[in-house]
This record gives sequence, C-alpha cells and structure tokens, in this order.
Amino acid sequence: MTDTATTENRSPGQHPISGLPLHDLAGFGHRWVDAGGIRLHAVEGGRPSGPAVVLLAGFPQTWWAWRKVMPGLAERYHVIAIDLPGQGHSDRPPHGYDTHTVASRVHAAVTALHVEEYWLVAHDIGAWVAFSLALAYEERLHGVALLDAGIPGISLPDAIPTDPQRAWKTWHFAFHLVPDLPETLLAGRERDYVDWFLKAKTLSPDTFDDAEIDHYAAAVAAEGGLRASLSYYRAAAESARGNHEALGRRHLAVPILAVSSSHGSIPDMAASISPWADHVTGAVIPGAGHFIPDEQPDAVVGALTAFIDRERVG
Repeated sequence: MTDTATTENRSPGQHPISGLPLHDLAGFGHRWVDAGGIRLHAVEGGRPSGPAVVLLAGFPQTWWAWRKVMPGLAERYHVIAIDLPGQGHSDRPPHGYDTHTVASRVHAAVTALHVEEYWLVAHDIGAWVAFSLALAYEERLHGVALLDAGIPGISLPDAIPTDPQRAWKTWHFAFHLVPDLPETLLAGRERDYVDWFLKAKTLSPDTFDDAEIDHYAAAVAAEGGLRASLSYYRAAAESARGNHEALGRRHLAVPILAVSSSHGSIPDMAASISPWADHVTGAVIPGAGHFIPDEQPDAVVGALTAFIDRERVG
C-alpha cells in the first residue's frame, strides 16, 4: 500500500456518514483524506509550523475523545486527530482491521496532510494501531505515547481473568470474538452498551454526560460501525502475529511514553512495553480510570508536553 493520498475539505452538510452529526471544535477544521483506497476523517488545527502531533482514539470513541486535550496541545503543536477506519466519520470498509493494515492507512492519511515526521499519541485500540505503525514507519516518528491499552501480543493478557474483581476490565475481548452473536445482541442497543463502557471504566461515572454518550453510541450504530468496531477484536490474533514477526527482526528504537492511570485497565504500561522497545518512559496519571484523556485532560497535556520537550532536547 502506498503512502500517496489526496485530501478534500467538506462543509458540515457533506460529511460521508449520513445522519451522524459532525461536531466542531474551535480552532480546528475537518478534512477527509483518501488513504489507501478508503476515506479517513481528520480534524486539524493548532500551529501549522509547530511539531506535528497525531492523535488516535479507541473503542467506543471517535476523534472527539481528544476534544479536551486538543486545545492545550494546539498552543504549541500542529494537532491532527484521525478517526480510524470504522470510527466516527471515516469509512467502514468490509475488511482490513488488523492493526498493520490500519496503520498503513493512518500513515497514508498523515502523509496526505503533508506531514513528514510526527509524534504519535494513541489510546486503547488507537494504541494497538500506533504500536504496529511504529514497527513499520519508525523512521517517520519522533516518539510515540501509548495510553492504557491491551495491545495484542504486547500488553494484552494471554487469558481473561475469572476473578470478578478483574474480569470486568477485559471480558469483552472474548465476547467480541464470537461470530455474529454480539451483533444479534447489540443491534438496536448500542447506547446501552456504550453507556456501560463509558461509566464502568471511568473512575467517576459522571465523566460523560448524556450528549457525549449519545454521540459515541450513534457513531457505533451508524452504517456498519458496530461490525467495524468488533472487527478490530476479531483481527487481534492476526495483529499479534504481525507484531511478533516484526519484533523478531528488531525492537523498537523510537522513544515511547507508556501511560497508565491510577484505576485503568493495564496497571503498568511501561513494564508491558519495555521488553519490546529500547527507550520507554512510564507515566501514571492519578485520578483516572481507562478513559484518561476525558478524565484528566490537563494531566495528559502536561505529560505529553514534558515527553516531547524532553526528547527534543535529548
């Protein structure tokens, strides 16, 4: 897959996912990018001449997961938040949800936005993609920040725990792998499902208001979004194999910031990533569950800024 792509600006009435509202963020604009034969949605702003920072969100969110972080980063950086395939206002292709295929598409989108080198920041499934992207395009990255993510073959536990005090954090990995049953049970009940994730996996269950839950649920329900969301999990074994094949040739040398939280899913991201990378720095965000950018956005901006400044000086 090539890195060549084209971009287009669209008005809010021209977005590609029908019936799904397009949210605006002050100081940022919407772009649609042809990336490897599909169209990805990107939201771009900040300082055009500043270092580029690319943001990837996870399940069950969209680029909107970074809305509280982006203004703080925009004061110093050229900020680009991208909806992954199947997310938000990006296309929902029928196949190609292993993280290596998705990584090539994300990288093509960044290239189409005329960004040659960048810092990559990613949460949850976005971090799955970011890890695989770093394996393939390390020479184009200044550094990578990975936030609370069970990355296939890397930080994802080999088995789902049976202890109820821990099982609720990872039970859905197995459920999402079952063919057809999740779609049967969840179709028409996407809001109930998204509501559970956003409330159960935050330290404070009122982190997300009804409008935000509605937004994410609508994105999952729209035009194959549920199938696409599940496809990342169903391709996890393929993603893990690809990661280990690449790591068999070399470990990552790009600087990595591994971000955990006080009440997240992966207690020590740095310990999970360190066996596979040569330069890992750990950070723990207090007062947060899994959805760290929503729960502690100022702390996330501070950790990312310190990481970027430190690596640029070093």
